[in-house]
Amino acid sequence: MSENRPEFELKLARSDADLRLAQNLRYEVFVAELGGDGPLVDHANRREADRFDPVFDHLLLFDRARERAGSNPVVGAYRLLRDDRAAQAGQYYSEDEYDLGPLKASGRRLLELGRSCLHADYRGGTAMFHLWSGLADYVDTNGIGLLFGVASFHGTDPAALAGPLSLLHHRYLAPPTLRVRSRAYQPMNLMAEDQIDRLAAMKATPALIKGYLRLGGLVGDGAYLDRDFNTTDICLIIDADRVDPRQRSLYRRGA
Repeated sequence: MSENRPEFELKLARSDADLRLAQNLRYEVFVAELGGDGPLVDHANRREADRFDPVFDHLLLFDRARERAGSNPVVGAYRLLRDDRAAQAGQYYSEDEYDLGPLKASGRRLLELGRSCLHADYRGGTAMFHLWSGLADYVDTNGIGLLFGVASFHGTDPAALAGPLSLLHHRYLAPPTLRVRSRAYQPMNLMAEDQIDRLAAMKATPALIKGYLRLGGLVGDGAYLDRDFNTTDICLIIDADRVDPRQRSLYRRGA
């Protein structure tokens, strides 16, 4: 982290310059760190981009102390796509991976989440709390009913992820009315529930996914192997009306 105390500022991207800074951070996390790639990744300028960037809102966390030091001040990012903007785009990002029919038929206002990332120096501190507090404000302001999006495990070997994937399937599977299904179906039910080492499975689950589960998140049916990004994706769904109020207040207080 910066040698100085971080000076956080949270805002939606308002310019191409803001977006480019977010794409630079995403490159460092998703490409340089995790080995991802894609047709619009700009290796020369170290930017991770795709065709959906123009239609998403981009929630950005700045550390102005880094800006004064001459470094990229964007240390956290979230992509947010409301249902009205998805209609303009013709689809949601995750619709390439999951059949979102149950969510679209719910009659609720939808918000897709994606490309959540933090600079490596800011993980484990208060930065994620700031992002989630901003997300909660966005949800309230826009009257969102259901949040969803793909979240990822590193790597594309399901056998190596049998424990956490099976735990998610057995304990957190969404009800049929919200149960989206993977289009390139990779079963998550790889182990009987009584064979799972629950502690080891939770340790192997990324912090972001565990955070969603604490808020009351549920998972869709089946995983999706994203070989471009070198990830195993799951679809998470959160009913905004059922978010655990204690967890929500904790995230706001942490920010």
